[in-house]
Amino acid sequence: MIRSSAGLLILLCSALIGCGIADETEVEGPAGTPLPGVTTYESEQFFLGQALFNRAFTPEEGLGPLFNQVSCSSCHDLPTSGGHGAEPVTKVSDFDERSGCNLLKEDGGDLLQASVVPALRTAGILPERIPASATAVTELRAPALYGIGLVEAIEDGDILAQADPDDQDGDGISGRPGLGAQGLPGRFGNKAQHATLSEFIENAIRGEMGLTTPEHPTEEMPNGLPLPEGSDPARDPELQTSDLELLRAYLGFLAQPPRRTLDNPEDQAASEEGGGIFESIGCANCHTPTFVTGNNQSMALNQKSFRIYSDLLLHDMGPELADICAPGASPSEWRTARLVGLYLRSEFLHDGRARSIRDAILMHGGEAESARYRFQDLTPELQQSVLLFLRTL
Repeated sequence: MIRSSAGLLILLCSALIGCGIADETEVEGPAGTPLPGVTTYESEQFFLGQALFNRAFTPEEGLGPLFNQVSCSSCHDLPTSGGHGAEPVTKVSDFDERSGCNLLKEDGGDLLQASVVPALRTAGILPERIPASATAVTELRAPALYGIGLVEAIEDGDILAQADPDDQDGDGISGRPGLGAQGLPGRFGNKAQHATLSEFIENAIRGEMGLTTPEHPTEEMPNGLPLPEGSDPARDPELQTSDLELLRAYLGFLAQPPRRTLDNPEDQAASEEGGGIFESIGCANCHTPTFVTGNNQSMALNQKSFRIYSDLLLHDMGPELADICAPGASPSEWRTARLVGLYLRSEFLHDGRARSIRDAILMHGGEAESARYRFQDLTPELQQSVLLFLRTL
């Protein structure tokens, strides 16, 4: 089995003294804190980036003219800056089996902006509406960004080694890499549509805050219509390369939250049993427990074993979860969600539709259907053990 052999190699290497791979606790810390082991300079960059991440922009500083939030942390603030978000954003797309995915650039793009600056409203331009050309509309909630630098530090080959697009091993699971810029394997975004942290950051600040960058100095247009004169007083680009580097430093050095220990010893023992059941019923076939980062110029990210519970691949989740598409991802395909920090959340699945972890499991379809059936076949006590395990991640 392709995925299992890759995971076994990681586990075996982690157990060998000669591998030089650090224990996973060396990348964990309280939510919102920097990775253990960052240098003084890296720590300084982290906190400068954190301040920029939390900064509320004004129209005079480049906010808008179309936007959803005034700061990065407005979307990522639970339970701390860099965490997940409660307020959804609306995304749209058009999918055709022959032509593929259309992100509706001509109608303003796939992300709708729900707010406009006063100058734009004075000119009669309202927040974006769902275009008639959209065949799919969904609401998505911002994921937590803790430990995201570790995800970027994984070698491409280690992700590709787990892919099995043609299901050659016949287990019903056919994960494949998403499509990032320049054809690189995607690892960020619900559809694995971003290959690098820089790409992910730029896409977010342009779409959510309307801030232009040196690589993308042109403002978004409201539903594809031209912007009125005077609606954007800030000079483009509104963020400089140095700003983007600070944001990347902040997110790249965010520590991963530690595993949670349950107060009740009996619950803790049941959760440990639940971890074994989680693997035995097939959940770990997509939610790969551990990865190891590659060689990295930062020692805080170099050759680190860390918990992830994701293979970062796209999987068909069935028609019930199908809605928007992305380049290289059909409406029913979603990147396996990271489960680390699950105990910090109160809404689950990519769109927050599930109000409990149990509900999220029962909504799994497509390639995950067999694992869901195995979970349903467990006794209530064993199901509870699995749920307790997931609540410790």
